[in-house]
Amino acid sequence: MCSILPPAGSLTWQDTVGTVTAMNRRFVLMLVASAVLLLFPSQSPAPLIYTPGEGWTYEPVGGDPGWKRITAKEQLVVAQDAFDKKQYSLALKAARRVVQQWPLSDYAPQAQYLVGRSYEARHQDESAFKAYQKLIESYPQAVNFDEVLNRQKEIADRFLAGQRFRLWGYIPLFPSMEKTVGLYESIVKNGPYSNVAPEAQLKIGEARWKQGNFPEAVKAFERAADRYNDRPSVAADAIFRKGLAFERQAARAEYDQSTAAQAIATFTDFITLFPDDPRVSEAQKIISRLQTEQARGNFETAQYYEKIAKWDAARIYYNEVILLLLDEPDSPYATRARERLDELNRRQPSAS
Repeated sequence: MCSILPPAGSLTWQDTVGTVTAMNRRFVLMLVASAVLLLFPSQSPAPLIYTPGEGWTYEPVGGDPGWKRITAKEQLVVAQDAFDKKQYSLALKAARRVVQQWPLSDYAPQAQYLVGRSYEARHQDESAFKAYQKLIESYPQAVNFDEVLNRQKEIADRFLAGQRFRLWGYIPLFPSMEKTVGLYESIVKNGPYSNVAPEAQLKIGEARWKQGNFPEAVKAFERAADRYNDRPSVAADAIFRKGLAFERQAARAEYDQSTAAQAIATFTDFITLFPDDPRVSEAQKIISRLQTEQARGNFETAQYYEKIAKWDAARIYYNEVILLLLDEPDSPYATRARERLDELNRRQPSAS
């Protein structure tokens, strides 16, 4: 006679009943959810449609989006009209469709420009910059080049001023001078001798300065001075800023004598090349301050050699102090250096 009891170690009748009950409960919940969707279709969101080459968009129920046209010209009219009415999302979709469906048409360049303008209006500056870059690269003969470069520079300027970059175009992250440098470098590459390129090159140096990367700032300013030497105002600004970058670099941690010397040489060139520039007096003061700092370093080095009885080495460095301060012979370091030299010459005549 067969037993109806479950074998040892298997589920009990209570377990079986509980499992069936749980399955029934889930089935009922699924039926209720389906009924709600069927009874209240007006509450369902518009479907999210993916179109190859266009991406994901929300479209009204029924499949007719109302903004698509069958020719590039008509589609561009939709985009421009939406942009003029400040309907930037619609303008972006319509303009993007022109470029994607009719990339070789006469209307594609203007549509790509509207893509950039729409992104800018939506405060998606990174996407706008890329849209303008695509415009320059894809339609170089059919764009208002200066206008597009100016728009790219305005975007880069906002990031230089501290605007945050965004993750996926939406989530604010942090300002980035490294990325900002990349934007300005693209502008210079797009039009190295355009109206905006000199300022863009200078702002690469400014971004490096904000980064605290003074050696790279020096290179950026030097490149501006070399490339745009036929534009006196640009060259003067570049050389002056290059000197400032050398000065800041020299002042970091332990004083860097060689970098200070480069700063002095740069400011000396500035004064020689642009004697009428209003910043000449400031450059002269910086040179004086740097020379005093160099003299201090040389004086301390001379004292060290004197302390360890290296008399000739001490004399060399005391003489360096005097030479550095020829224009300020009565300055404290120059006076003390002469006194120490006199004392050394009395006590320890030179071996030569």
